[in-house]
Amino acid sequence: MTQDELKTLVGQAALQYVVPGEIVGVGTGSTVNKFIDALASMKDQIKGAVSSSVASTERLRAIGITVYDSNDVQELSVYIDGADEIDAKGCMIKGGGAALTREKIVAAQSRRFVCIADESKLVDVLGAFALPVEVIPMATQRITRQFAALGGKATVRLKDGKPLVTDNGQHILDVTGLRITDALAFESDVNQWPGVVTVGVFAHQKAAVCLLGTATGVRTLTF
Repeated sequence: MTQDELKTLVGQAALQYVVPGEIVGVGTGSTVNKFIDALASMKDQIKGAVSSSVASTERLRAIGITVYDSNDVQELSVYIDGADEIDAKGCMIKGGGAALTREKIVAAQSRRFVCIADESKLVDVLGAFALPVEVIPMATQRITRQFAALGGKATVRLKDGKPLVTDNGQHILDVTGLRITDALAFESDVNQWPGVVTVGVFAHQKAAVCLLGTATGVRTLTF
C-alpha cells in the first residue's frame, strides 16, 4: 500500500475511538485529514469537535461538523492526531504542520490521546525528524544558541522566503542533530527556556494508543 492508503486506513480505524454524543478533539495534518474525511460518516452521532488548527477547523466545518472553542469545553474524551515520530513509550515529536502549540493544548484537555500514523513514524529514539519549537521571535537567536550547546542545529522555518508565522503569530525553529533519550525530562527542560512557546516533544501529553498503518493492516499499540 502507498503511504496515502495507509493514512486512509488508520484514519478510518480511529472512528472506533470516537465517543457518540460527545465532542471529539481533532488534530492537524495529512493523516488527520483522512480521519476528518472518515468522520463525515458519523457526523450526526457526535456533538462536534475542538480543533487544533485553522486548517482543520475549516475542513470540519466544510463537512458540517460544529467546531467549539476549547475554552467552551471542559474536557474531551479523546484527541485524535498524527505524529512525525513516535517511540515505544508513546512519546512523540509533533509540529511538522506548525500547529504544535494548539495540538498540545487540545491534547492536555483530553482524557486519551489516540495517535494515527504510518509505520515509518515508529522510531527507537526521538530526534531524527527535525524537532519543531514554537518561539517568540525576539528570543530566536538565544534559543538557537541554547540548542547548539546541546548539539542541535536550529533553523527558522520559512514560507515563501520569509519566517513562517503560526496561527498564534509566532515563529518555528526546526532543530536537527538531537537524540532525545529522555523525552519527559527534555520536554520539561526546554519548556522552561524564556521565549519558548511550545517544544514539539509530546511526553507529558503522550499517546495512550497508536494506530499504525502497515502493509498488513492496522497495528494497535497501547502505552
